[in-house]
Amino acid sequence: MTDSLVSLVRAALEAGGLGKARIDVGLSGGVDSVVLLHLLRRGLRLPPGRISAIHVNHQISTHAAAWATHCRRYCRDLGVKLEIAKVEVPRGNSTEAAARAARHRVFSACNADVVALAHNRDDQSETLLLQLLRGAGPRGLSAMPVFKPGIPAVWRPLLDVPRSDIEAYARHHRLSWVEDDSNLDRAYLRNFLRHDVLPLIERRVPGAGIVLARAARLQAEASDLLDVLADQDIGADAEGASIALAQLQDMPAHRARNALRRFLRRHGVLMPEAGRLDELLRQALTARADARVCVDLGDFELRRFKGALHVVAPLPPLPRDFEMVWRGRAPLVLPQLGGTLRLEQRKGSGIAAGWLQRGRLTVRIRHGGEVLRLASGGPRRTLRNLLQESVLPPWLRERLPLLFLGDELAAVPGIGVDVRFRCAQGGKGLIPVWVPGPF
Repeated sequence: MTDSLVSLVRAALEAGGLGKARIDVGLSGGVDSVVLLHLLRRGLRLPPGRISAIHVNHQISTHAAAWATHCRRYCRDLGVKLEIAKVEVPRGNSTEAAARAARHRVFSACNADVVALAHNRDDQSETLLLQLLRGAGPRGLSAMPVFKPGIPAVWRPLLDVPRSDIEAYARHHRLSWVEDDSNLDRAYLRNFLRHDVLPLIERRVPGAGIVLARAARLQAEASDLLDVLADQDIGADAEGASIALAQLQDMPAHRARNALRRFLRRHGVLMPEAGRLDELLRQALTARADARVCVDLGDFELRRFKGALHVVAPLPPLPRDFEMVWRGRAPLVLPQLGGTLRLEQRKGSGIAAGWLQRGRLTVRIRHGGEVLRLASGGPRRTLRNLLQESVLPPWLRERLPLLFLGDELAAVPGIGVDVRFRCAQGGKGLIPVWVPGPF
C-alpha cells in the first residue's frame, strides 16, 4: 500500500507537469492531509525549498489551538515550513460553507505554484450525493477536479484513493493526526451521508464509491460541453462585465439559463439556486424598459442598463458629508467611491493649471442641484440632466467624484469643465479622469 500510494502521487505529479512546481499543502491536521504531506516529503523526497504547508485556523472549535500546535510539530519533524493563517468565519445558515470560503481565500493568496489538497474518493462520493440532494446541475454534480488551473493551481492527487487506503498508510507509518469531533455530528448532511448512507449503499452495491466517482467525471465532461455551448451563444472572448439581453431573449429558456450561468461564473459570482436564477432571468427580460433592475447576489449585484446585464461589486453607503482636499499632483485612490481619480495634462483643454495654485481643490459627491456651464454663452445645465444624457450607468453616477474650487463646481470627470475654470486655447490644462475598478 505504501509503495502504491507513492507511485500514484509520483505519477500524478508528472502527469500534471508539476516536476518543478512549488507546492503548498493544505494541512488541516486530519489523517488525509497528514498523509499527503508525508507522501510528498518522505515518499517523493521533495526538498524543503519546493514544499511547504498552510494550516487555516478557523477559530471555531475549542480544539483549534491544539490542532495548530500539532501541525507545527509535525512540520518541524518533516523539516517543512508551515504558515498558520487565522480567519474569521461568520456564523449563519452555513458555517461549513463560510469556513470553506475562508480557506479558499487563504489558499488563493499563497505564493506557491500549486496548492495540494487531500480530498479522497470518499469525499468525492459524498460531494456528488450532497450536490444531488441540493438539486445541482452537471457542474455541481461534477464535484471536484483532480487539477484546477489557476494562480495558484489546485491539485488533488488522492482524489481516486479510498479513505481506507489513506488510513492504512497512516497506520503503517505510525503517523499521528487530529480528529475533528464535528465530523461525527449527523446534523451536518455531509456527515449523515458519510456515516450512515454511503456505508449502507456500499453494503448493497460493493464498489459504489468507484461508480460514483466515475459518475462525477461524466458530469464534468457534460459541464464542459455546456460551457462550450454557452461560449458559442455569448462569445468565448466576451470577458467584459456585461451581457446583452438580446442574446438571451433569442434563446430557449434552458439555453439562456446555461448562458447566464456561464456569464456569472466568469465573474466569480456564487451561483444562485435554480429557482432564483429563473427569477433573475425573468426580471431581466420582462421588466419595463425604464425599470431599475438590481438583484443581490451576495458579493455582487446584477444590474440592467441600456439593454445589458452588468455584474457590479456593491460598495458601502457613502456619508453625506464626504469631502476630501486634493492637491491634484498624484492619483487619488478613493475606495469609498470605488475608483481612482487623476489629472492628465492636456494643452488647450481641461481645468486651467493656475486654478490649482490659487484655489482650494476638493472632491465631493452629488447632493443635488449642482450645475455646469460647458459652453461659452451657453446655458447652465443641471448635473442631473447631463448625467442622464451620458452613457454612464446609474450605479457609477451615484459615486462620481465632483471637483470643486472653493465652493464652485469646477469639473466632473467624463462630463466636462465649467467655462469659468477652463484653460485658454493653447494653455496648460488638466483633464480629470475617473477610473472605476478594484484596487
